[in-house]
Amino acid sequence: MKKIIFIFSLLLFSLACSRSEPDQDLVVDEPKPPTQNKYPAFQTILDSAGVHGAMLIFDEAQNTFFSNDFSWAAKGQLPASTFKIPNSLIALEIGIVENDSSLFKWDGQARWNRNWEQDLIFKEAFQLSCVPCYQEIARNIGPERMNDYLERFHYVKMQVDSSNIDLFWLEGASRITPFQQIDFLQRFFEKQLPISERTYLLMKKIMILEEQEGYRLSGKTGWSVTGETDNGWFVGFVEKGDSVFYFATNVGPGPAFEIDNFASVRKEVTMKALNELEIINKN
Repeated sequence: MKKIIFIFSLLLFSLACSRSEPDQDLVVDEPKPPTQNKYPAFQTILDSAGVHGAMLIFDEAQNTFFSNDFSWAAKGQLPASTFKIPNSLIALEIGIVENDSSLFKWDGQARWNRNWEQDLIFKEAFQLSCVPCYQEIARNIGPERMNDYLERFHYVKMQVDSSNIDLFWLEGASRITPFQQIDFLQRFFEKQLPISERTYLLMKKIMILEEQEGYRLSGKTGWSVTGETDNGWFVGFVEKGDSVFYFATNVGPGPAFEIDNFASVRKEVTMKALNELEIINKN
């Protein structure tokens, strides 16, 4: 009898093992790489505006990138004030800034942007791109914590140390590409960054630029100057129903461009590109 029970136990054990073994013939589909669709209409938009560069838009549902120049979209540039997105996330996460209403007192010093010559809450400092406010934030974060969080964020190719902690996004060797901008924004939106839900929700609210019937636009502009070279950004995403579209525009002024218009042209060309793809409706 004991022998029968022993044999039966062996059979049950063998059956369990055979069921737990993976199917050697099972094939797991690898994610398909995104399609790249060169879109000449974007180049026409840039030419008409008198600027050169690349506009990159990612349609997540179609898994497709649209751009006039994929080579430019793979080229690294200083992040300029688009870095206020990760800078804000770090500040909120470690408590240097409590919330979107935290106050930054103006020190009374003259600033080249008159909008910065006032007390600003954190949301206003972000939307008005207050460089002195964010320099203060970066100094309080410090190079060690800054580098630690940038590594966790996979925000690559930032060169940060004690000598440039309040300038590294505006000058020096730090670089980010339009493709990398979209990768970071996508991971932020999909909650794949190592931040709390509270930080995510606060930042998502701070980034909203425009809400219209049918879509919500969120993002950040940036502008750096190296020598005589102007580097302009507009990055962000559009929520439209259940769909999300990510964009990263990086441009420089053409020879005859009136530089006083550079602040506005980055957003203007991007909105035209989004309209061209019928992501938004701007008639």
